[in-house]
Amino acid sequence: MSAEEKLPPIGIVGGGGFGRSLAQAIVRNGRRALLWSRRAHTVDGAESTDDFAALRACQLIFLAVPSPYVRETADELGRHLDGEHLLVHVSRGLIGDDLLTLSRVLRRRTPARRIGVLAGPLDAESLAQGSPTGAVVGSRFPEITEAVREAIGSDTLRIYESRDVLGVEIAAAVVGYLALAVGVGREIGVPPTTVAIVLNRGMTEVARWAPSLGADPRTLFGMAGQGDLLAVAGGDDRPEVRLGRALATGAPLAEAGELAGAHIEGVTIARRVDTHARKIGVRTPIAGMIADVVEGNLDPRRAMAALMARAVGKE
Repeated sequence: MSAEEKLPPIGIVGGGGFGRSLAQAIVRNGRRALLWSRRAHTVDGAESTDDFAALRACQLIFLAVPSPYVRETADELGRHLDGEHLLVHVSRGLIGDDLLTLSRVLRRRTPARRIGVLAGPLDAESLAQGSPTGAVVGSRFPEITEAVREAIGSDTLRIYESRDVLGVEIAAAVVGYLALAVGVGREIGVPPTTVAIVLNRGMTEVARWAPSLGADPRTLFGMAGQGDLLAVAGGDDRPEVRLGRALATGAPLAEAGELAGAHIEGVTIARRVDTHARKIGVRTPIAGMIADVVEGNLDPRRAMAALMARAVGKE
């Protein structure tokens, strides 16, 4: 038995595109991958299971399920974890009207204490193919970052680190709804300079309310936020962008979601961000207008013109 085979397997909870890509990257690094899914999913070289108890043997576990299902999943998974496990989520979501981050949910609903988040300009396709890219791990525990580097890091995937867990989580979530605006802009022919201004002002807007949740606003302009937005603006065709394009053609939300081909966390985040910001006295017109487009209350072309008018205001 090789040294790698003697190491515990690395767990992945969630058989969607990103979960399967994580399994591929782990196997490519010569490690054992154990993929949990309610449905039958297979990845060459990886083991599969539908039993949470099997994940007890893993030390590092990636949680790759959409945010609406994290509470339920954490309750089931948590019955088989203890303080020795390292738990890293890859969700771009925030839960509820109080915008609860998933690290806080996992800490409340599982025995795991060492928790992190994987974010940045890392998509499922690049991860699966081993294309040159990067990501950031938000965690207060250096051993989490090191474990992620050993699991999926390579010459083509550089893993950065941040101790601002909440900032990384918020950055990842808001990139989701800002990417919708990029999709709208591409579909209606808005020039890249206009899109760049909207994205920059959108992230500046977030920096005004993020501290109310305990985040350092500087994190928003690092790899998890502005770095990820650069990938979006540069031509990344992630599901949020496809959703924005579909909405810009006049497709209703349900149909647009099918065209995008994935569960999209940012669909409801923009409205909840705008509501939260209003409660603390912060104006977020860009989030509000994106929410109006998603909800069908505002024509995408009129919204982009309004966003541009807002975006050229004062810093």
